[in-house]
Amino acid sequence: MSDSSSAATLTRPTAPVNRPRPNPLRAGIDSNRLQDPCNIIFFGASGDLMKRMLLPAMYNLRLEDMLPSDFGIVGFSRSSYTDEQFRAEMKKSIDEFSRSGPAKEPMWGDFEKRISYISGDFDDVACFRSLREHLENNDKVLGTKSNRLFYLSTPPSLFSPIINMIEQSGLGPRDNRDGWTRIIIEKPFGTDLDSARALQSEVEKVFNERQVYRIDHYLGKEPVQDIMALRFANVIFEPLWNRRYVDSIQITAAETVGVELRGGYYDSAGAMRDMIQNHVLNLMTLVAMEPPALSDFEAIRDEKFKVLTALRPIDRNRVFLDTARGQYDAGSIAGKPVAGYREEPDVAPDSNTDTYAAIKLYIDNWRWADVPFYLRSGKRLARKGSEIAVRFKSIPHRLFGELGDTIDNNVLVMKIQPEEGISLRFSAKVPGPKMHIRSVSMDFNYGTGFGVASPPAYERLIGDAMRGDATLFTRWDAVEAAWGAVMPVLERWQDVIDETFPNYAAGGQGPASAERLLAADGREWRKI
Repeated sequence: MSDSSSAATLTRPTAPVNRPRPNPLRAGIDSNRLQDPCNIIFFGASGDLMKRMLLPAMYNLRLEDMLPSDFGIVGFSRSSYTDEQFRAEMKKSIDEFSRSGPAKEPMWGDFEKRISYISGDFDDVACFRSLREHLENNDKVLGTKSNRLFYLSTPPSLFSPIINMIEQSGLGPRDNRDGWTRIIIEKPFGTDLDSARALQSEVEKVFNERQVYRIDHYLGKEPVQDIMALRFANVIFEPLWNRRYVDSIQITAAETVGVELRGGYYDSAGAMRDMIQNHVLNLMTLVAMEPPALSDFEAIRDEKFKVLTALRPIDRNRVFLDTARGQYDAGSIAGKPVAGYREEPDVAPDSNTDTYAAIKLYIDNWRWADVPFYLRSGKRLARKGSEIAVRFKSIPHRLFGELGDTIDNNVLVMKIQPEEGISLRFSAKVPGPKMHIRSVSMDFNYGTGFGVASPPAYERLIGDAMRGDATLFTRWDAVEAAWGAVMPVLERWQDVIDETFPNYAAGGQGPASAERLLAADGREWRKI
């Protein structure tokens, strides 16, 4: 067990120095500093996510003067560390993975005093009681006032045991009468509809819905947050955002990486479970939702849920007409040869798992009836890129353009990663005596436009959970509805062995069946 006495002798945070000149586009923006003191307890603190993402996020929040004056960071894991050893490991993670570079003094010296560690088993109530005593001591020494944010960065199989131990040890919200208690749960929230419901039954025994923050890091990306602003803060877009003017919408989440060291997990999941059911469907709800009555998080999540409930159910007999799946073969990425999926570590040599998934969905409501939403995600594709492309309808009557000129549809593209920005394609006359028409683009880049780099998603999401803002977190009813939408596909795919696997080369555009999916509607995918 750790010695919490090392958390004494702390200094108050000082304002960061050497700030750049203020950008006029950011003038008048209020401080984002968090006010509530609290402890953040990271379960699975010796894992890769903690080292690469979570602890660097906490450090950068402190570096940006966004954390409250009084806070504590407590790691909990099976690995055996003293406080000093754990702090040394966390400094290594900052030095290697922080967007702000290696840990800086004197900031790090003050920050590390607020870091402590508990070594224990996730199903041992005695270890959790020691954690409770540790947190109570932090309340006295660090001034954290009984506010607690639990973060489950463990394998999903440990979610239920941890939640059960939180309750048994007196760490649950019902036993905390002096402050607030919240919990962040990493994806996947279940592996299918039944397992998601089983997990939810365990969660709701201890936490009410307003205390649960189901995290989807895609929703913390700056361009994703800007979807609502683009729609509802600009009169030029919202009047066109409906079936009268929109032809179709494509949402893409493409990766160049393979399964890396996640073969064991991925071979029981696949692209539909790992990406479409959560990340990509969440993007779709933001694109398709109605304007919320209020700007508070429940009103926004209400509208997102309505989109999912309006999804047209996929008929089991149409699964292979309205979806496509693929599995990557050997190929090359950036000129380097890479192995096929079935040659990856911990993957079955005859695996039927999809590493590419595409689906056509319809939303049966007044705004979107008859507008197809094409969703796709895949590994080992030609380029890493996530985007939302809104393709508007063709002009109703051609007046301009020389014979042979192609007048392309207008397209609005919201670029999520690795580029972050917005692009609008429209038609313009080519300079000269004749009326030649060509497509041109107007582009906006977040980093160039605002003069700052967008922080990683985890910084925004952890800060929001500490603040109590659940806007970018997924509510249970939406999780359940998303699983319900994809289950007919998953069940049908599981019943049928795809004899064409592997059916696309690494470094390509994906399987031919995906191209046929859009070709059947007279459309084509945007190039990856």
